[in-house]
Amino acid sequence: MKAGLQILLVGTVDTKADELLFMKRCIEAEGASATLMDVGVLGAASFPVGICNREVAQAAGTTIEKIAALGDENLAMTKMAEGAVRLTLERYRRGQVHGLLALGGTMGTDLALDVTAALPLGMPKFIVTTVAYSHLIPPERLAPDLMMILWAGGLYGLNSICRSILSQAAGAVLGACSTVVPVQRQRPRVAISSLGKSCLSYMVRLTPALEQRGYEPVVFHCTGMGGRSMEALIEQGEFVAVFDFAQAEVSNHLHGSVVSAGASRLEAAGRRGIPQLVAPGASDMIDVQSWKPLQPAYADRTYHAHNRLIGSVNSTPEERCAIAREIAAKLSRATGPVAFFLPVRGIHAWDQEGQPMHDPRVHAEYVAEFRRHLRAPIELHELDLHINDDAFVDAALEVFDRWVVEGRIPAGVNL
Repeated sequence: MKAGLQILLVGTVDTKADELLFMKRCIEAEGASATLMDVGVLGAASFPVGICNREVAQAAGTTIEKIAALGDENLAMTKMAEGAVRLTLERYRRGQVHGLLALGGTMGTDLALDVTAALPLGMPKFIVTTVAYSHLIPPERLAPDLMMILWAGGLYGLNSICRSILSQAAGAVLGACSTVVPVQRQRPRVAISSLGKSCLSYMVRLTPALEQRGYEPVVFHCTGMGGRSMEALIEQGEFVAVFDFAQAEVSNHLHGSVVSAGASRLEAAGRRGIPQLVAPGASDMIDVQSWKPLQPAYADRTYHAHNRLIGSVNSTPEERCAIAREIAAKLSRATGPVAFFLPVRGIHAWDQEGQPMHDPRVHAEYVAEFRRHLRAPIELHELDLHINDDAFVDAALEVFDRWVVEGRIPAGVNL
């Protein structure tokens, strides 16, 4: 039984009453309580709800009548989202919500994404949606620990398939609330971006070295959502420094790949003034879905299939120059210290001698473009080595240790 747990259930009662009440009953059958927040606009609920749509509108500084009078469903739900966020955070701060469960099609999902993104890491948040995992959802809208389930066969009315999915969602949020381990802040956290160690392996040495210095390293797999979650947590102030050595997502976004972390990748640390140590790891490739035929434009390029989900093509010299300029422009706007490490001998496992993407002439042009566009106060460390060499980690740690001594990064805590 889940006695004592309080779940906030969010949805539009005017169109999803049966489904919301079904999930409410599922939650209460396990001994937990469920408070229903009605974010619908088209009318009042025909049964008692914990938070009515009038309260949501009022929290947004308006009335439900004025919202309905907007005559635009997008504007109306955006306004309701403001109120829903405000009320949810108020209840969370008072300890009146342990988990959130939202239900929606594209309209309800749009609102729910705002609500879940406003909640802190570690507070269970779950969305039942007709667009789960869809490319309609931009990566920057997703909370780092958001859970989703596809609402299959449930657009209108309850049926056996819909009941199965809704009951799973109710159980999932209850289970998460029962077993979640609260986020601990015993040591200063340091973010590290990377790919799998078959491509970028520096974290194998970097992670224990940081632990020995009294930090908690957190490594993000930067294949789109990994970089997005890292950016979101940087924005929330979770890290005292960032080792951002994998920039494939910047390249991907610039060149239209779906393996993107959004337009704001490589910007949160600079905006927040958080010290960042940066390298162009794996940024000379463009990632593709390996289960789809290659685009004709990529037909004559070197291609590496990493697995049945993702592969990469090499970028042209012109594309690499554009990537270098984009990275340099983002770093130039940073309000905190930046050190850029530029490995002359390569930036991922597949560009080493004997590997299919080895092209030292084109890489030298890439290095030169960085050299032209990175300006003080950015520290430029040009290294005659490969990014996967042990000496690369040594060079990065040397700068990190200096910044600790200078007081730019808080000292680690030995437990």
